[in-house]
Amino acid sequence: MADAHQLSQEAHDRLAAEFEDLTTRGRIDIARKIETARELGDLSENGDYHAAKEEQGKMEGRILHLESILEKAEIVELSPGNTGVVVPGNIVAVIYEGDEEPERMLVGSIEEKRDDVLVVSPRSPLGEALLGSRVGESVLFEAPGGVLAVKVIAIEG
Repeated sequence: MADAHQLSQEAHDRLAAEFEDLTTRGRIDIARKIETARELGDLSENGDYHAAKEEQGKMEGRILHLESILEKAEIVELSPGNTGVVVPGNIVAVIYEGDEEPERMLVGSIEEKRDDVLVVSPRSPLGEALLGSRVGESVLFEAPGGVLAVKVIAIEG
């Protein structure tokens, strides 16, 4: 699967549950809101109706997004512990060249987001550069403003 979304079993189950909820209860609830708003009269100036239709559009967009992710999902063990090299699922502490404060980031899918940790896709320039690196190594990656360097200072499993 070239375009596979690598997800942990936990993230896959969470997304599947959200998809199920949106395609059942969510669609029923939004249909009720639209019907209630229609009963208020003139649709051209009906704020409730327009708000409900906008909410419906956002929900349907999320459903399509979830469906795409779940169809292409590849369940993987993202964090096999600290192997000494950066792999998908690791939280990596890096420091950008010229900075003093390190940043922690999860190398993985945005759907794996945890707490206050930034998420970096393994397919992004920074993610690709970090994969396989070790603590103490500096890696270069192409950013919109030019080539940047980051030093890996910690890897969490």
